[in-house]
Amino acid sequence: MGAEANASLNFLIYGRTGWIGGLLGKLCESQGISYTYGSGRLQDRQSLVADVETVKPSHVFNAAGVTGRPNVDWCESHKVETIRTNVAGTLTLADICREKGLVLINYATGCIFEYDAGHPLGSGVGFKEEDTPNFTGSFYSKTKAMVEELLKNYENVCTLRVRMPISSDLSNPRNFITKIARYEKVVDIPNSMTILDELLPISIEMAKRNLTGIYNFTNPGVVSHNEILEMYREYIDPSFTWKNFTLEEQAKVIVAPRSNNELDATKLKTEFPEMLSIKESLIKFVFEPNKKTGVKA
Repeated sequence: MGAEANASLNFLIYGRTGWIGGLLGKLCESQGISYTYGSGRLQDRQSLVADVETVKPSHVFNAAGVTGRPNVDWCESHKVETIRTNVAGTLTLADICREKGLVLINYATGCIFEYDAGHPLGSGVGFKEEDTPNFTGSFYSKTKAMVEELLKNYENVCTLRVRMPISSDLSNPRNFITKIARYEKVVDIPNSMTILDELLPISIEMAKRNLTGIYNFTNPGVVSHNEILEMYREYIDPSFTWKNFTLEEQAKVIVAPRSNNELDATKLKTEFPEMLSIKESLIKFVFEPNKKTGVKA
């Protein structure tokens, strides 16, 4: 799609103050796509209707939601607030978009699965889009699995299962690399992850193609905490050191268990054959660009 085709696009984006929402606006600017950030609150239906009627968007993007600060443990003690935004709010937006005949690109989570007998750690067998979520260890994940199930009934919604998002901005505290580089100790488990620098432009292309349904929105393959930190040491900080601990030890310092899984990215890869594997993407989009600048987490 050239610039002339982009002229017909007009995106309404929720999540202006969030990490993904902010990056989406920058991407629209660089691609010459008209966009507006929604001013309504997700749980206030009339405010969303007003946004849609004022902006008259071609597509709607939902990057708003509660992940909790500093992490998902917040949701364990703020359950109603979590439901209000992540469940009621997301469903309200999807419902309005359906009434208006609009595709909603919904940035969701893949942290609704955990390795099990049918998908063992290290097997290369990932969870597929149609698999039923099996991880309800945290209240955050529980609400996300509920809303995903309900959204299956909305044929206008494209649900993107994001996992452990990473970007080239190593100063961002939300960046998975930055998080683990700053932790006192880290577990070491292979996981599917999302390289935003590569995949967010793909999500814009998905909107242009009016794709709907669930997509595992992760780069193909898995990478472990130690593999990432080894790359960090190699490319960014040769003096960097870290300590590992077990899941049992981790459990003592967190309120809610965390999801560890591999998602099968075949569906996304079939639609976008140029997508890189997780390790290739980390090097090309994250570590190589930062090698020159020497910015540390």
